[in-house]
Formats: sequence, structure tokens, C-alpha cells
Amino acid sequence: MDYTNPILFQDFSDPDVIRRGDTFYMIASSFNHTPGVPVLKSKNLVNWKAVGYVFDTLPMERFKDVYHGEGAWAPSLRFHNGLYYACIPFPDEGIYVSSCTDIEKGDWSKPWCLIEGKGLEDPCPIWLEDKCYVVIAFAKSRAGFNSCLGLYEVTPDLKTNLSDTYTIIYDGHNMNPTIEGPKFNTRNGWIYIMAPAGSVKTGWQVCLRSKNIYGPYEPKIVLMQNDSPTNGPHQGALIDLKNDEWAFIHFQDLKCYGRIVHLEPVKWINDWPICGRVGDELLAGSPVLKHEFLVNKKSNFKLETSDLFHKDKLGFMWQTPANKQPNWYKLENGLILNCYYHSLKASLALNQTPNLFLTKLAYPSFKTTAFCELKLAQDGDEVGLCYMGSTYYYICVKRLQGKNHLQVRFGAFNQTEDVVLFDCLYENREIEFTLKFTYPGMYQLGFNKTIFKQQYQALPGRWIGGKVGIYARGTSNPSNGYAKFKYYKVKAVKTNESKR
Repeated sequence: MDYTNPILFQDFSDPDVIRRGDTFYMIASSFNHTPGVPVLKSKNLVNWKAVGYVFDTLPMERFKDVYHGEGAWAPSLRFHNGLYYACIPFPDEGIYVSSCTDIEKGDWSKPWCLIEGKGLEDPCPIWLEDKCYVVIAFAKSRAGFNSCLGLYEVTPDLKTNLSDTYTIIYDGHNMNPTIEGPKFNTRNGWIYIMAPAGSVKTGWQVCLRSKNIYGPYEPKIVLMQNDSPTNGPHQGALIDLKNDEWAFIHFQDLKCYGRIVHLEPVKWINDWPICGRVGDELLAGSPVLKHEFLVNKKSNFKLETSDLFHKDKLGFMWQTPANKQPNWYKLENGLILNCYYHSLKASLALNQTPNLFLTKLAYPSFKTTAFCELKLAQDGDEVGLCYMGSTYYYICVKRLQGKNHLQVRFGAFNQTEDVVLFDCLYENREIEFTLKFTYPGMYQLGFNKTIFKQQYQALPGRWIGGKVGIYARGTSNPSNGYAKFKYYKVKAVKTNESKR
């Protein structure tokens, strides 16, 4: 039985994976979106389902507002002495840690700060005898430099930093520029660090090894694009499958679709983990498009993409671009989104609106429909369906001068006010919004079975893929206006262009 890459055609950036018994767990970046740091579960490394999130809200007060691309960057997941640890970098604050005893129950602690400082990213701990160390990379935008890996010694419970400052253990400027995303492993007396270099879109995977935690580390490129269509290949996890069989999971940057996830076989050659398809054993491997299952277990796990709002809580797929507030919504025979007013800038530009309920792009080509009842109460009340990226288009109904108007608008991250492209009166009390998405990244908007002919180019967001979602908002506070959504459905559409 074979699997086909990508194993997850969704934006789970910077994946880290560990095995506990016969179960695999993955966490990934979430940046400014909450709940944050998603947790997935698998029995075979191919089929995954949602378990939860590490935290419900970002631990900094400022994230009541939208800060694109900030927040929780590339985390690591490890298990030690009965606890799961998620090490999460906040590049403007420092390295934070959350722990839990039951990863599926999701009893994660409130994140605490282990290491303060700007520009520290991609932490990963390792326990050696009675000591613990954390390797990090550096974000040039904050630290002033990159292409190096640093090391801290911390207490084994990851509560206290024991180092005055980091020690540089590898400088990649000459051979592996922009090295980042380091992940620790051990095997046969070697300490290994897997780390991507070169850049997200065109880089490669490096393996560093040493007998000493402080080095010196010997580098070898173990995976690169070569003749494969899989660019990058970027940051991921080296996974022990039992009986000295291993696998490697990494992401590929696929523009508007974000950082989708691939699975590679691993072959150990002279104590080096060569990933993917091995040709010349002295050279790096190449990403595989298809391979026999590395863990031969059937599974019906899958990620949810639609929500009929029948449950007492939102589905796993929903995130908001800032910390969620209780007065934004409620579930009551549907999803009621209140026309919440946040600020003037959020009323003018949708990209600054925190109460967007967004989902990842789920398929190469798909159709999203969202049906709601309109209860707009006063001028400025608005409800709609949007694509959100660095540029974005959306369709909405807005109350103006006592009447409802159907509008299509355009916005961009560098603009402070969105532009109205289409406007007409809309007298119905219900509406079904539609977004039709076609690989490799064009979309159309529509309503009530009508799809406008105009096509728009889908662009990614800040460090993430594009997102599709629903919202309600107002321009004054308080507002009694709201929209009651009865469903949000996403259906894959098969086209010749979307076959990968």
C-alpha cells in the first residue's frame, strides 16, 4: 500500500512530530492566529486528525489586536519524565514552554517564559543524563543576524534558564546560510541536529552531528529538491519508528496554499540519515512523490473542513487572527456572529479585524458555501465571506442608510481602507455566500447560486497560506446586529489542474 505526498494538503507550517507507543503526535506554528499551536494525531504518519491546541489565547495582552506574522512561531514537541513539552518561540518576547500529562485530553499549562529575548526562534530541548539543553536559531529581523545556531542550558523541568547567554554551536554563513529550525535527536552515541538552510522556498535539509553537545558539529546535506517538483524542502522532524526504522516529515512552501506537509523514508548510511529517494549514497536524497507506507496501519483519521454548527463548540478548523472574545459569537442552533465593533481601523480594513473566523485552504480546488440569516440592526452592521491573504477580496452584506447592500470589496495589508468594487441593494433576509477556488490559486465570489465571472489571484499571508472564513462586524458600539450561520461547507472539486 502506497501513500502520496503531500500527506497533508493544508498549511501546517514547521511541523514537529514525536512517537509515543504506536501513536504519533504533531504540532505546528500558528503565528497570530488562535487558538494556537495545533496538535494532530496519527497511527500511520499519513492519516491525521485534530486533537486540539496548546493554548486558547496568546499570552500577551497586545494580541487583542491583529499582528500579522507575529505570535507563535515554529514550536517543538518532546516527552520527558511523564510530561509532554511544547517549546514555543515568540520572536518579540522570548522562548515559552507549556506542558501537559495527557496530550489528547489537552491539559496544557499556561505558557511560561523560559528565556527572554528578541529574535530567538525555533527552540528544541534535549535531555542528556541529568542536564537539559535548548538549541535555538535567530531571526535577523529582531536579533540583527541569522545563519547560526545557539545553545542554552536550562533546568530539566524547562522552568529556569541556567545560561547567562547563548553559546553559538554552529555558524552556517559559509556552507549553510539561513540555517534555522533545529531539532535534536540521538542515535548510536551521536547527537544530531536536523535543520533547514538556504531559504524556505529553495533550500535544503542539513544534518549536524557531534559527540559533544557543544560541538564541533559536522554538517551534511541529507535532503534537497534535486529533480523533484517539491521545492524547499523545509523544516520538519526526524522520527524514530521503532527497531531503528526512521522517517522524516517536513513542509513545502506552496504559495497561497501555505506550508503543506510531506513524509519521507529515511535510510541510515555511515550514521547519516539520508531522507527521501536515495540515488548515489554519498549525496543527498530527493523528496518522494509516492512511497509504500512506512507504518502499515489502516486509519480513517481525517481533518474536518466543514461545520454544520450542531455541536456546543466550534470545530477544530476555526481560528481568529487575534485573541477571541466571548462577546463575538455564540452557538445556538447555529453560529451567531455579533456585529462587534473593535476599532475604526478594523472597520475600514478587514485585515485589521480580529473577529474573523478563518479556516485553512483544504484542497487544491474546492467550493465553500456559507448560509446565514441576516439580522443587521443599524448602519455599519456587516456580514460576509472572505479570502484573507496579503491581498484579499470578499463579499458581504452591509447596512447603509437603513437598507442592506450587497458588496464586493478589495483590500491589502499595506492599505488602511478597503475598496468597494460592486454594490447593489439586497432585500432578502437570508443569503448563501460562495467562494469557488481553483488550483493553482484563483478564486471567484458569489451568492445564492450565482458566481461572478471575475477571478482573483490568491496570495499567501504573512508566513502563512491564505485563509477563507466568515465574519460579522459593526462600526459602532454597542450593536444589536448579528448573523446566524446555519452551515459552512467545503467541498473538494476535481479538475485536471488540481491533480498532483
